[in-house]
Formats: sequence, C-alpha cells, structure tokens
Amino acid sequence: MNSLKQILDSLNVGKVTSNEPLKNHTTWKIGGPAKLFFEPSSIEGLKLAMEEINKSGETWFIIGKGSNLLISDEGIDGVVIKLGESLTEIKENGEIIKVGAGYSLIKLATIMSKKGLSGLEFAGGIPGSVGGAVFMNAGAHGSDMSKILVRAHVLLPDGTFKWYSNEEMDFSYRTSRLQRDHGICIEAELKLVSGDKEAIKKELQGNKDYRRKSQPWNYPCCGSVFRNPLPHYAGKLIEEAGLKGYSIGDAQISEMHANFIVNKGNATAKNVIDLITHIQQTIKEDFNVKLETEVEQIGKVTLP
Repeated sequence: MNSLKQILDSLNVGKVTSNEPLKNHTTWKIGGPAKLFFEPSSIEGLKLAMEEINKSGETWFIIGKGSNLLISDEGIDGVVIKLGESLTEIKENGEIIKVGAGYSLIKLATIMSKKGLSGLEFAGGIPGSVGGAVFMNAGAHGSDMSKILVRAHVLLPDGTFKWYSNEEMDFSYRTSRLQRDHGICIEAELKLVSGDKEAIKKELQGNKDYRRKSQPWNYPCCGSVFRNPLPHYAGKLIEEAGLKGYSIGDAQISEMHANFIVNKGNATAKNVIDLITHIQQTIKEDFNVKLETEVEQIGKVTLP
C-alpha cells in the first residue's frame, strides 16, 4: 500500500493520505480509518489514478458527501476515493446542465432556481452529492433524479468509464442499475425546464423549510434509513410501534422523525446495525411488514 501511495503522490493527481478517519467524511460521523484515502483533483486525475489502483490489486471504494452511508468501525482495508470539491465543475448549455458528481445537490438546486430552471425543486433539503443522488435515485415530493437525468458518466468496477442513458440506468424507487452493477456516477447531465423564477424559488424554499421542521438535522444522521414499504410509510410504522426515542448506545431513533437514526455522540456502526435489526423485527412482528434499508454499507458491515 505504501508503494501505491508513492505512485499516486508522484502522479500529482490529488491528495493522498494514510489511515484517514472516515467518520470525518460521513454525515453520521461514524467509521474507522481508511488504509489509503484519495481525493482526485479532476476526472482525468481519477482516470489516471484508477489505472494504478487496479494494477495494485487493492480493493477500492468511492464516497461522496457521506450521506446514506454506514462505514464499519474497523475501517477500510483498501483505498477510499472521495469525489469531493474538485469534481464540482458545471457546464450549462441552455436547459442542459452537466455537473460533477461531487457537487452538493442542495447547492445545485438553489443555483438553478435562481436562474429560473425547474426540475430540482424536490431536492430542497436532501443532503449529499449529485453522484450519490444519481446512484440512489434520490427523490422527494413526488419527483426524483430519474425525472431529470439525461445520462450519467459512470466508473465501473473494472476501472473503466462509460456513459449510461436514462433508459440504461434502470431507475426505480430509490434504485438504479449502479447499485446492482456497483458502478459510481462521476458526472451527470441533467435536463431542466425554464420557468417562473419566483415560483421555482418559492417551491424550493418550501421544501427546504419542510425538511428543516420535520427532520433531525441537529444531530449527525444519514438521511432516511428505510425505504417506504408502499403503501405504508416507514417512519409512521416505526412511530406507531412506539419506537421513537429508542436507543442502543448513542444510536437513537429520532424523536422528531422515526425514519431517522441519529448519533447522539459516540454511536458506532454496531450500535446502528443493532438498532436497525431491532426496528425490523418489531415492525415485522407488529405489522407483518418487512422494512428494507436504503443505506449503503462499506467494510465489514452487514445490514439486515
């Protein structure tokens, strides 16, 4: 691993560090160290680095802003690649927006609303990056990424890159083919629609205000933990089961919104997994409904 670090350093394609605490890079503030942590300075730099990482045979993982992500307490015995601030280039061509995967989804929605471009209002208050939103088909308020994505530039597990059209992404509720294929979006091309600037800004702000009032952003959390088992809603089922406020260690079911698990201080990945298991068992026993997580896991973490 030291030789790989030296190679990446010599390429001058980004920042490389050893034993980086991953809790500093997740919204849950949970996660052990990464044996090697790499932040590419550009997409071209990422491509060069991937050639060397693949040659080394080291296992690699990619993260964005770290929402909807649970990393093991032991950390990662491999390379963690963060698509951060350097992958935030935006190119505008009328209503077509090409944006790097590291760009904040909320920030992008805000900027586009000020330009009078509609389509991202649903993203008001959704944490995370553009790349993560494409991966998860993030959505709210009756819309999601599948409604606006034209195509996605994807890094595949073999280290190669490919553009997928909207149709090729196989979008469904909180799902895309990237989850099945273990692909990572590094760039997205979106189609927005020109509209009334003030109306767009008002809708976006309304969605932000709703999130702020109804969701627990005063504590570290990952976003919604469970997919809604339609026609039911996960948060409502958990609340009806009397689980609001239930804790294991410092992992607690939010007293504000039951589909959120918050870190009250020093929660571990094991605390979260045990709490998720307890929730699933209770909901199955009480309502005969199976709850499935929408949280991605990295390392020695096995979500139920």
